[in-house]
Amino acid sequence: MGMFVAVISGTVVSTSMPIIVGDLGGDQTAYTWVVTANLLATGVTTPIWGKLADLVNRKILLQVALSLFAVGTVIAGLSQNIEWLISMRVVQGIGAGGLMSLVMIAIALIISPRERGKYMGFVGGIMALATIGGPLLGGVITDWLGWRANFFVGVPFAIAALILIQITLHLPNPNGKVRIDYLGIVFLVVGISTLLIWVSLGGNQFDWDSTTSYALAAVAGAGIIAFVVTEFFVKEPIVPMSLFANRTFTLSVVASIGIGVAMFATAIYLAQYFQLARGATPTESGLLQIPMIVGQMGASIVIGQVISRFGKWKGWMIFGSVLAIAGVSLMSTMRHDTPYVFVAIYMVVLGAGLGMVMQNLTLIVQNDTPAKHLGVASSNVNFFRTVMGTVGVTIMGSALASQVTEHITNGFDGFVPKSPEEIEALKGLSSGAVPTVSALPERIRVIVESAYGHGIGDVFLLAIPLAVLSLVAILFIKNKPLSTKNAAEELREQAEASAIEVAEAEIGASATGSIATVHAGGSDGSPATGSVAVLERPDDEERTR
Repeated sequence: MGMFVAVISGTVVSTSMPIIVGDLGGDQTAYTWVVTANLLATGVTTPIWGKLADLVNRKILLQVALSLFAVGTVIAGLSQNIEWLISMRVVQGIGAGGLMSLVMIAIALIISPRERGKYMGFVGGIMALATIGGPLLGGVITDWLGWRANFFVGVPFAIAALILIQITLHLPNPNGKVRIDYLGIVFLVVGISTLLIWVSLGGNQFDWDSTTSYALAAVAGAGIIAFVVTEFFVKEPIVPMSLFANRTFTLSVVASIGIGVAMFATAIYLAQYFQLARGATPTESGLLQIPMIVGQMGASIVIGQVISRFGKWKGWMIFGSVLAIAGVSLMSTMRHDTPYVFVAIYMVVLGAGLGMVMQNLTLIVQNDTPAKHLGVASSNVNFFRTVMGTVGVTIMGSALASQVTEHITNGFDGFVPKSPEEIEALKGLSSGAVPTVSALPERIRVIVESAYGHGIGDVFLLAIPLAVLSLVAILFIKNKPLSTKNAAEELREQAEASAIEVAEAEIGASATGSIATVHAGGSDGSPATGSVAVLERPDDEERTR
């Protein structure tokens, strides 16, 4: 339910985002930042939430994340300018970072890896349902009630989720001492934020070979290097560098990069494609994206069930990676006049590939990670997917802005307006604001649709090599069988083993005798285990405890 709230609150505004940005006076760069600010906050806070989940009450953390997300969403609906909206998208992202991490951690605590594939499929199905219903519902609301109403749709679901979590969710509490890596947080935020500013504004607000560009690149590099160095020395690092000694974790991180870029690119740029390249209304845009989500939902649920039933995961993930490569390659051929039946096929192929791979990357990392590091391992896969996906989408957004500007400039070369409406439309386009294509005069609309169709198709070319990298990484991941124990059981066993070791050490330190571990059968034939210490007392009396 918490995951449903996080997804639908984002997707319900996706189809109306061009209208929202245009109404608030934003341009293509602002459009990109409305999205990337949210993804940045989600990415940066995801490992922090995961680390806290290894240290403090997970149920309370989940409720705090849900509350933050709901409050940020409501205030975003009251935005009066683009800066207000971007700042509230940051608050939304902080809450979403917690939901994305903590939902997966909660599932891992109560469901074994062997059964977890099925439940990951359910989570994927819930996400797909919210993604299907969100754009369509958002389009209807925008057309009938205005875009602000979209931000309030998730509130009843958030309240219901909080009540359900309070009543039904029971998780073991960690016993760790809370040590927050504040220095690491600062370096992480500075490094990643500056990196995104650099790749987002470079080539538009400043030249790539300018002093501003070099300064931003230097600050970003220094921040990221300082973060990595810090993580080697703090007691409770946000991203423990020891995780990278695990081949499964490292290769899953690499694989998640390409999958993250493909996932975010389709979520962001498909709405623009249908509204700006094909002149669809927000409602029509939501309906036109259904094939993408059907492919993702169907693959996620069906393959999740198959993995739980047979315990085999690698072949399906390889197949999904191949489909993802095919999907982004087909998407790169889209133009404003591409027949919709072809676009629908492209969306189904890419959606199926993402559905087979995305959730299962977290599953295999959880399966090959000690339970005590469950939170940081799970959250850091999402962290790298989100951050690198954000970087990729930001670069794609910057490339799209340049492509659209170039295509529009070339399209209007020699163009002579023939009416006052065309003159007014040209003035609006020259401001750089995202246009309402359906309101443009016919001759101008064709040029604008062609520019956006060509530009959006071209940006998917950037995702192809990353999708190939994901396939290569998955090919080298160890094909480890799925465990039949959940994380809570593993933690209990580790705690019991640790307690026995401590007790034996204390007895050994206080006695001059010896400690022997015995395995004696019970009276009913069942095995019994225990530790016996024979102590030699100074008063000549020997006792056995």
